[in-house]
This record gives sequence, structure tokens and C-alpha cells, in this order.
Amino acid sequence: MGKNLTKRSEDYSKWYNELVVKADLAENSGVRGCMVIKPYGYAIWEKMQAALDAMFKETGHENAYFPIFIPKSYLSREASHVEGFAKECAVVTHYRLKNAEDGSGIVVDEDAKLEEELIVRPTSETIIWDTFRKWIQSYRDLPLKINQWANVVRWEMRTRLFLRTAEFLWQEGHTAHATEQEAIEEAETILNIYSDFAEKHMAVPVIRGTKTPGERFAGALETYCIEALMQDGKALQAGTSHFLGQNFAKAFDVQFDTKDGQRDHVWATSWGVSTRLVGALIMTHSDDNGLVLPPKLAPIQVVIVPIYKGEEQLEAISAEVRPVLEALKAKGISVKYDNRDTHKPGFKFNEYELKGVPVRLAIGPRDMENKTFEVARRDTLEKQVIPSEGIADHIASLLEQMQQAIYDKAAAFRDDHITEVNSYEEFKEVLNTRGGFVSAHWDGTDATEQRIKDETKATIRCIPLDPVADPGTCMVTGKPASYRVLFAKAY
Repeated sequence: MGKNLTKRSEDYSKWYNELVVKADLAENSGVRGCMVIKPYGYAIWEKMQAALDAMFKETGHENAYFPIFIPKSYLSREASHVEGFAKECAVVTHYRLKNAEDGSGIVVDEDAKLEEELIVRPTSETIIWDTFRKWIQSYRDLPLKINQWANVVRWEMRTRLFLRTAEFLWQEGHTAHATEQEAIEEAETILNIYSDFAEKHMAVPVIRGTKTPGERFAGALETYCIEALMQDGKALQAGTSHFLGQNFAKAFDVQFDTKDGQRDHVWATSWGVSTRLVGALIMTHSDDNGLVLPPKLAPIQVVIVPIYKGEEQLEAISAEVRPVLEALKAKGISVKYDNRDTHKPGFKFNEYELKGVPVRLAIGPRDMENKTFEVARRDTLEKQVIPSEGIADHIASLLEQMQQAIYDKAAAFRDDHITEVNSYEEFKEVLNTRGGFVSAHWDGTDATEQRIKDETKATIRCIPLDPVADPGTCMVTGKPASYRVLFAKAY
């Protein structure tokens, strides 16, 4: 199965698209730009969701749910916000259909026009802040830390499964605070949560930083981000956390009584990650044989494939496998025993390799005699024969090793693809031949940033957190610059 994949070196984009479909993660739907997430793909998202949800709750956040429809007037209250999202908004104008009088089918009932158009949420700041106005009266109501798991719609014209779709799943956090400092600390806390999740669960190394004013979220005073590097040398923004100041509180008049009896507007944050993370997971680790999944996010961590002839052998092998299944499950390891008689072992080996199952155990009559299993790990494709005695402990340890090894491999690749340059010519050459992150001086102006983007398609991915003082001159204008920023071409 995996051998039918286009090689990454031949056409990385085609490899990715084929892999998503062949590994049963997702497919294009009948609605242009939207995807169907299949059970295996959704199981990965559920694992991500569960881990993140626990991390949010540990830091005092609660889940709620807000409407998918936003009155158009709400969106227009925060000027930079509406400007940032206006071109991507889907709009509901009518609430009823009817049969056409000429019998040609169903048409919109023009008499059922909405008094005010509704926007299908591209993000929920406006509807949530209208609600917060009713919830917040006093400093005693603060901080208010809300998260929702939801779908959003942004009318993308050029779509790609998981990476960019018109509708996608995500979480969005929205918080209100009594002071500026508290809100900034919240935005930074979330950045650290995202970073920890990416590195410890996804095994994806990330660079933490802030966006330039030109790349900030619409309506934010500061956008914190984590940036990851894919195997084709392009960057991918894996998560963002925004300090919104008092912009939305003022737009929706969310005020509170302070401890000293004054009235003030609250300070806000918002933050989110989406099903784009599944795309990041695929592109960071997978190979020409299929998916490579870090054990912590693999829906099936271990698969056991029996090799047998006839019902009798299968029954004997199944009896041998049963205590192993129980021992693995007792350790919290998700395991599947594939005793289907509709597919041969070779087919199953290919299937689970393609789907990125971290560990495969095979057992046949000879293994039964020797009290052994063949153990194959997906990341290195190495195989070894292991005694069945104590195999659950061995597998538990192996999964931990694999989680770290997968991270280390990605980190080594990322570190090897951060290149310092000192001239615009060198910058262009590295971008076109090597890719990855390019560390260069920038004069801090929007005009220079836009020029670089127009001429090279590279963007400033982030200004590293706590940038190291490295005075120099801008590679484009020669103007002074106090530190380097990271550029890359990006998804």
C-alpha cells in the first residue's frame, strides 16, 4: 500500500495529498473547500483535543459554547478586526426556501430576507464579548477564562486538506482580566501550553516568538506564536495567542468596578489551535512509506498480527496473545489484535505501516514454540525478536524511546535548517536552494517587510522571544537593526 505513494523528493505536495487520503485521514467533500475527517483522522484530533483540554483546565479555563451565527453589526464594532476578516466571511441573508413556481427545483424565498444578515463565525471574539458584557460587573467576576471547541468558516479560495479548508475545527480561548499585566501573562501562559503540547505530545519542535505588526491577528496589540518547520523547508504556524488590550472591551463596552471603586474596561486575550495541527504532524514526521505517528497521539499504539494457517493455529495463537493484550491495556497502551481472515499478514503489515502505527507485533507458529514475538518499530523500520515474557514492559519502554527519538530527529532537522545571512542576495539564495528558517536583520518597517514578501514570497515568521542583542544592518535597506528575525516561506 505505502509503496504507491509519490516520493517526497519528487513532489512533496503530491506526497502529502496522497498520504492524507490513502492513510484514511480525510477526503474532499461535496462542498468545495471542505473536508470529511474520517474516523482514523478524527481519532488523532480527539487525542490532541483531550491533551489540550486537560492542559487548559489545569490552568483554570472552563469550556462553554457560543452561537455559530454573528449579527453583522457585531463584526463592525472593532474596525481592525472586521478589516482583517471581511474578505473571508460567509453571510446568511435568508431563512427559507420554496419550490420554484415553474417546477425547476428549490429556490430562495425572497420574502424571507433577514432584517440583519448573519455572519457564519470566522472567529468568535465579537459574539463572545457581547456576552461577556452581561457576565462581568465587578473585579470579583475576574479573571474570566473561557474556551470553546467549535467549527469556524473562512472562505478560502485555495484549500488543502487539514492545512487550509473553508471550514475547520479548532478551540478558541477568550479571557477577561482586571489588569494589563494579568492579560499579558495569560497570553504567555497559553503560548507555553501550546509549545509544550507541540513538543511533548506531537514531537514537533517549535520556535516561540511574536508576530510583526503586519502579521498580527486583526484587533490584537501583540500576537505570540509557535512556528514549526516541515520537511520541505517551509514553516507552519502551529498556534497563536493574542493580547487584545482593551480593544474589544471598549468596542462592546465591557466595564467592571475595580477594587478601589473606579470603572474600567477589562483587558483581554484570545488564542487558538486547529485541525491544521494534524497537517503539521503528518508533514513533520512521515516518510515515503506513509505516516509516522508519535506514540502519544497514535490512535493505535500497538498492533498484533497473527501469522497462521487454519482455524486451529489461529486459536492457539489467540490464546498466546490474550495475556499480552491484557498486560498492554493495563499499562494504558492502546492495542489492536488484527485477526481478520479477509486479509493476508503482508497486506496488514503494509496497512499499519501506511497508517503509522508505532509498534507492530507479529506472532506465528515458530514464535509460539520459542515464546517470542517479532517487534517492528515504525519510525526506524527496525525489527527484533523479543521474548513474550515481560513484553508489556518492553513495549511501554519502547514507546517512550520512540516518542523521544521522533522528536530528536525533527529537532535535528529544524536546527540544521536555521541559516544566518547578512545580505539580501545570500537570503534569496538560501531561500531558493536550502529553505528552512533564515535568520536576518530587518529594519522594523512595514514597507521593508512587504517588499521582501512581494519579491521572495518569504514572511517574517516570528521575532524570537527575548531576542539576543545582535546589532547589525537591515539586509535590504542597510538601516540599523538591533536583532535578527526569522524568515521563511510558509503554509
